[in-house]
Amino acid sequence: MSVFARGKASRSLTRKATLGGLAVLGVSALILSGCASTDEGTGGNGAESPSASDALDIASGERDLTLKIGTLLPQTGGLAFLGPPEEAGVALAAKEINEAGLGIQVEVVYGDSGDPDNKAYATTVPNLLGQNVSAIIGAAASGVSKLVIDQITAAGVVQFSPANTSPDFTSWDDNNLYWRTAPSDLLQGEVLGNLIADDGASTLGMIVLNDAYGTGLQKVTKETFEAAGGTVVAEEMFNTGDTNFSAQVSAVVAEDPDAIALITFDEIYTIAPELANAGFDMSKVYLVDGNLKQFGDDLPAGTITGAKGTTPGPVLEDDFEQRLSDVYQSPVLGGTEPLSDFSYAAESYDAVILLALAAYAANSVEGTDIAKYLRQVSGGTGDGEKATDFKSAATILADGAQVDYDGYSGGVKFDEHGDPTEATIGIFQYGEDNLHKRIN
Repeated sequence: MSVFARGKASRSLTRKATLGGLAVLGVSALILSGCASTDEGTGGNGAESPSASDALDIASGERDLTLKIGTLLPQTGGLAFLGPPEEAGVALAAKEINEAGLGIQVEVVYGDSGDPDNKAYATTVPNLLGQNVSAIIGAAASGVSKLVIDQITAAGVVQFSPANTSPDFTSWDDNNLYWRTAPSDLLQGEVLGNLIADDGASTLGMIVLNDAYGTGLQKVTKETFEAAGGTVVAEEMFNTGDTNFSAQVSAVVAEDPDAIALITFDEIYTIAPELANAGFDMSKVYLVDGNLKQFGDDLPAGTITGAKGTTPGPVLEDDFEQRLSDVYQSPVLGGTEPLSDFSYAAESYDAVILLALAAYAANSVEGTDIAKYLRQVSGGTGDGEKATDFKSAATILADGAQVDYDGYSGGVKFDEHGDPTEATIGIFQYGEDNLHKRIN
């Protein structure tokens, strides 16, 4: 097993644990390559579990393909802060694929997922399917994906999420059409629980969104923290759409925990100031990918000084971040300021690259054909030649050879369930300006 952080190293600690059959190393880096299940038989997504020798053949020669991709990403709702980096990742990948001039052009139809509260997805998904997209990138929220996955996959369209982390999707009956570049919260929960314990906390309070994402991450974080010798003394839930969290804050603070984990979306804007006003030491607060953002002046100065948080993704190269920011401010997306958050941008970029490579390998833009090659081009099967950009990867495929794409989000290497087997979880800490910096 090896750490993969493109262009830069990720430090791993010595703690080693096994959770749900996945080997997990370290706190910041979760290295799963070689640890995923390789049992023969049928995977949880309904697909056969191929070995390297089961790789499909790839025809050599030129291609003439137009791949239409839709996005189901949060322009509104509780995860709207993730929309800009995710859409930028999609747009940049499409731009670079098209500029490669290798016989495949990507067209993107952008759509809003919203969240389970505003239900923008209910309009977006039928619209995208009506435009005959081959794949849909999204949703970001696991709760939204659960509401649309059956509709999308029943249409023979690939659903490819850059940010879904609910463990439930590993075993979903999706006919091999659901894939993700984000690691399951079996991984983030392992990192978060160990981080809190390693920081010296022996008791933990939790305020948790009561949905697929929140409860899944809560369960693993709790199990990990307790396995490390800690005790969870308070678990307060809330529902999507709730706006008053005084009862939850009061109940958790009353137990006087050493630390508090906040598994929320935009509710953080209300909960964090309430915790600070209650006198809780905010350096003992822990955030997650659903609320880890650059707050700046959106919160009173110093509100979360010292707080830490976790989110999937390796250290990104400066050049990659600049290209993302440039495309975000281009007419394609119309951003008015440079990107400040880059969460799941790399995962979104790699999702498009992998879809294009799978279409290239299949010489088809049918969703079911693309799905057959996704694991193969990721290096999960096929023993392919390494490539770290679309142009070099597609050139290998054009020669009729196998390829193993390693992207900005990591090595990926899909298992038989459509889950990545290589991933990194970063640890971040906030300063007095309410902005976070990566510390591991």
